[in-house]
Amino acid sequence: MSASTTLERFRIAMEKGDLAGLEELLTPDIRFYSSMKYEPIEGRDTVMGVFGVFVRTLEDFRYDGSYAGYGETTADGSEAESAVLVFRTAVGGQEIHGIDLLHFDGEGLIKEFTAMVRPQSAAQALAQAVVKGLVADGLAPAPTAG
Repeated sequence: MSASTTLERFRIAMEKGDLAGLEELLTPDIRFYSSMKYEPIEGRDTVMGVFGVFVRTLEDFRYDGSYAGYGETTADGSEAESAVLVFRTAVGGQEIHGIDLLHFDGEGLIKEFTAMVRPQSAAQALAQAVVKGLVADGLAPAPTAG
């Protein structure tokens, strides 16, 4: 499958909330980078848990632009076919504007995924909603009061 085909299928699956469609586009060892967490989330099963929370949490999710090219990957520094998808959504009624950066492997599957969002208040609301969803799904421990 080509990276451009994967990109289009990914865009459609995200907008429709099609988790099965998303899963088949990811490498088994995918790395997910978030603007809210320093360390990447690794592995298709764990990343799919995050996507499941996104699908349930994000309101009126839509992509409204894209850019394609090549970029250096984080994992090994090699150059990979890459794309940026520009999106708009909301969480808890707060509008979010962001980008998804996708790096593809030689087979056209997504091997690295980075999501960055703004403004800060919406990013914080999204982070709280994602943690709550991951805890509810048993994928993360409940935060401790500090």
